[in-house]
Formats: sequence, structure tokens, C-alpha cells
Amino acid sequence: MLNKNVCILGGGGFVGRHLASQLAARGWRITVPARQRQRAKDLLVLPGIEVVQTDVHDPEVLARLCAGQDAVINLVGILHGSERAFTAAHVELPAKAMAACQAAGVRRFLHMSALGADPASRSLYQRSKGEGERRVLDLGRQYGIDVTVFRPSVIFGPGDSFLTLFAGLLGMAPVVPLANAGTRFQPVHVVDVARAFADAVGDPESHGQAYNLCGPEVYNLAQLVGLVAATLGLKRLILPLGAGASYWFARAMELKPGTKLMTRDNHYAMQTDNVCPDGFPARFGQPRGLAASLDYLRGGRQDQYDGYRTVAGR
Repeated sequence: MLNKNVCILGGGGFVGRHLASQLAARGWRITVPARQRQRAKDLLVLPGIEVVQTDVHDPEVLARLCAGQDAVINLVGILHGSERAFTAAHVELPAKAMAACQAAGVRRFLHMSALGADPASRSLYQRSKGEGERRVLDLGRQYGIDVTVFRPSVIFGPGDSFLTLFAGLLGMAPVVPLANAGTRFQPVHVVDVARAFADAVGDPESHGQAYNLCGPEVYNLAQLVGLVAATLGLKRLILPLGAGASYWFARAMELKPGTKLMTRDNHYAMQTDNVCPDGFPARFGQPRGLAASLDYLRGGRQDQYDGYRTVAGR
């Protein structure tokens, strides 16, 4: 790849911001489409990044975005929504992007799936992620595009929507009812996920592969929430809920306006542990541990900006 031009769909999001900073530090020229350019303004401090306000679900827009690129990376994902919304984001958009790559002559495509992605899952999130992953791999073979898929466990780090959400909840409530408290996770740091993508872009050995991405430690949800409380210096009573109570708690939270703590779809997804038997792929380095990486929960968004600048060498 002589020109090192890449378009990152979803580049203005949580993982996308960290990936863009790593690729910028490696000399890539990066196009980041965003529905609202203002929301990706953090990236404007980095060299070689162009943020374009546009709608990536429009095939004509995708055709323009893919023209002249050496690689396209798809990170677009949603955590909550209707079946139609999940299908549009996780199945139809990747297929449209692959078609745009084929038409533009782009021969490298990296795709963000999810650990637990399964076309047969009861969870709309997991089912749509599984269908999207399968579609991308099939189209890669059909179009002659070199595809790499990544399936991360829950991702943590500055800007996350998981541990940060619990941190906010713990700051308000002395007692925390916790649905599916025994579900096990193997959290992976966002910088490690971004590094795997950045390393794989120019790595022919990763072509056609699907990699699970997990951190070095396994925690159940109750342990994770307890660790967040300890990091914040809070003493809280964590109240694990049984199977039936977990469902009705998820149902109640689903009806709550604003940011969703949990939905029934999350509940269905959490019926299966989210862990990697083989851990983090050695070819992408060693992942950092969770307990020693939670200082960001005590900080603010300035920590996130400073992190981007550090990685970019500015």
C-alpha cells in the first residue's frame, strides 16, 4: 500500500477515534465520514485526517468515499434499537460498503464484529452482528477483497459506554441492583483493539481471518461493578438479581427515557459468557489488564483529548 489512504466508517466513535490516532501516527491519510462533523471535532487535532459530514448509508456517498482509498474499515455499530435499525447498521451497511469497495477497486476491508456474534442468537444485536460478519466474509470471496474481521469482548477505556455508565450509576445510588450479575466478560482495552486493526491493515497474514479480541482477565459483571466502585473510592451494596428479576429489570430499564442502562436485548445477549478461550492474538501484541487501567474513570474528557495527542505525537 504505497499511498496509505484509508476511510474509517464509524471513525468518529469510541474505537474509531483511537484507531484514527494510531493510524495518523503511522502516516496514514484518513477520511472519517460523520453524520454531524461537530461530533468528530476531537479528531481535527490530528494530522492527515479529513472529517466529512455525510450519510454513509447512501450508496452514492459510499462510492465517493471509497474512491481512491487503499483500505476501508467498518466500525459502525449500535447497542440499542429496533430490528430494522440493527439490520441497517450491522448487515446492510457493511454489504453496501463492500459493494462500493468492489466498484472502486479497493481490495482491503476490515470489519468490526462482536464476540458472541451469532446469526441464530435470540439477541438482535448478536444476531445482526453474526449476519453482518457472514455477509462480509462471503462478499470478500465473491468480490476478491481481502477481509479481516475482529470480534472484541466488551471494550473499555477513555470514552467507553460500559464501565463509565456504571461509574455514573454508582455515583448516584448507594444500592445497585444488578441483572445477570454472574455473566462473565473478558474486557479488552480500546487501545489494544485499535492496535489490532492498525497492525492488520498492512498484514497479508490477516487476510481472510476472524480474530477474537479479549483482555488477559475474566470477571463476572458483579466483580466489574465492584472494581469500578473501588476505583472511585465508593462503598456500594451490589444486589445481584435472579433470572426472572433480571428480565423484568431489563424491561423496566428499556422503558426509561434517555441513556439505556439495559434492555431485554442486552439481557438475552448476557445469557452466554463473553470470553475468549484463546485470549488476545499474539500477533497483535500483549493486551493491558483492566485493574491497572481504570484511572480514566476518575478523569474527564480532557484525558481523552490528551490521549489522542500523545499517540499522534503532538
